Amino acid sequence: MDIKAILHRQLKLQREALLWKADGLSETDLRLPRTHTGTNLLGLIKHCLGVEYGYFIQSFGRPSELTVPEPDFDAEPNADFYATEDERASDLIQLYRDVAREVDSAIEEMDLAAAGRVPWWGDKSETTLGFVLVHTLGDITRHAGHADIVRESIDGHAGLHSGNTNLWEPDGGWDTHVLRLTGIAESFRER
Repeated sequence: MDIKAILHRQLKLQREALLWKADGLSETDLRLPRTHTGTNLLGLIKHCLGVEYGYFIQSFGRPSELTVPEPDFDAEPNADFYATEDERASDLIQLYRDVAREVDSAIEEMDLAAAGRVPWWGDKSETTLGFVLVHTLGDITRHAGHADIVRESIDGHAGLHSGNTNLWEPDGGWDTHVLRLTGIAESFRER
């Protein structure tokens, strides 16, 4: 069992699930805040491309000719969670795919014990590819889950990816299912 290959495969699956959530949506739909904190699909994509680039390319001193947005976190602490007026969805999505190719090559070329340094971790900055791979997989998975909910709230598209939604519509359809669950929840008001 090759644990690096397993972790890498999961990272790829989560990345693709996140990117799939952007398919077929307008620039406006990708940018509109969908939660109280402003979460939006394009912001999640921008954040995740920066996460992967920072952890796998910068932290391991890998060469890259890509130009990745470098938000000014002192001026705007959430700057990596939204696209600016001059950043286009198609460009950020393509940039994430380009970053992914570099990240995939980096992971394939290094072993889990490869030494790296994550500058923003302060005095705990020394690390390994194995630790960064697990850490980043958790981050990307979390945000792919956010994207699941955000996309479902936009147009009902849900699931893992277009070929496997991993959801089975209940008898009577989703509206009936939601009404039934609402009834169960409401019954607790009277208890």
